[in-house]
Amino acid sequence: MLAAVISLTGLGFIAAFGLGVASRKFYVEVDPRLVEVEESLPGLNCGACGYPGCSGFAAGVLTGDAEVTGCGPGGEAVAVKLAEILGVEVGGIDRKVAVLKCGGGSGKAVVEALYDGIQDCRSAVLVGGGGKLCRYSCVGFATCEKVCPFDAITMSDDDLPIIDSELCTACNKCVVACPRDVLILESQKHQVIVRCYSEDPGPRVKKVCSVGCTGCGICEKVCAVEAVRVDMNLAFIYPGTCVDCGICAARCPTGAITDGLLPRTTVVISEGCNGCTICAKVCPFDAISGQAKHLHVVDPDLCTACGLCVPRCPVNVISHSGPEATAGA
Repeated sequence: MLAAVISLTGLGFIAAFGLGVASRKFYVEVDPRLVEVEESLPGLNCGACGYPGCSGFAAGVLTGDAEVTGCGPGGEAVAVKLAEILGVEVGGIDRKVAVLKCGGGSGKAVVEALYDGIQDCRSAVLVGGGGKLCRYSCVGFATCEKVCPFDAITMSDDDLPIIDSELCTACNKCVVACPRDVLILESQKHQVIVRCYSEDPGPRVKKVCSVGCTGCGICEKVCAVEAVRVDMNLAFIYPGTCVDCGICAARCPTGAITDGLLPRTTVVISEGCNGCTICAKVCPFDAISGQAKHLHVVDPDLCTACGLCVPRCPVNVISHSGPEATAGA
């Protein structure tokens, strides 16, 4: 009995010694900042950053594979914190949110049948498309609302999702769940949006929806900065070029383009203008005039309140405080 105890004790010491040697031999040094970075994250493991969880994103930040601005739910506060830990500068933060690309609610899109099956968009599209004649439209059975982990989506009275941009974290869950691909992630800065995804010819669109894009081309013609193109019977707005002036939305005959900046107020130039002419040069609508080194003025009939001139003024005397803009009407 004593021999067995001694033998087992000896084996225990040998095993412990072996483990101690192995732990030193195969030790992998961990960046001490990893814990600090991970603790700075919300811990939601939503996957919006493109990594399987917050731990993966934290490791990516340390290796340089992920940007410090990559955490959607954390927003600017987390980006600033991570930048402090890593000792880097925070670049421009372009916050993304989910955007609905369809305006065809139950009161505007023609319904050909009443769907009485499982109240799930993914199931409904397999059975006659859910009831609406438009094969591109939002199905309206709130699958996006159900999968949203942040309660950022509610359904309107006409069965379209309303997205709360303050609660949305761009986690992409609603985008993946939508069987019609009418939900996309887009920069929160862009407020003039084409609310239609139909590539059908104009006459067909008119038969199935009162607010669909017919590809008429008016928006493309009135855009002063060439940010709108009509292709495959559908208008596209290029975010990098668009100045959110809203003229295309005001001129759209069906209301397929919406302006999230309404009501708009024209800009005014106050006393203190040094006549540098920068505002007049950047205005794509020729709404600002004046001689060099003299006070410039804004023509309210031409101003669309796009705001391009406001941040460019070197003496900060341009502001949105004029009358309601009418140039796009």
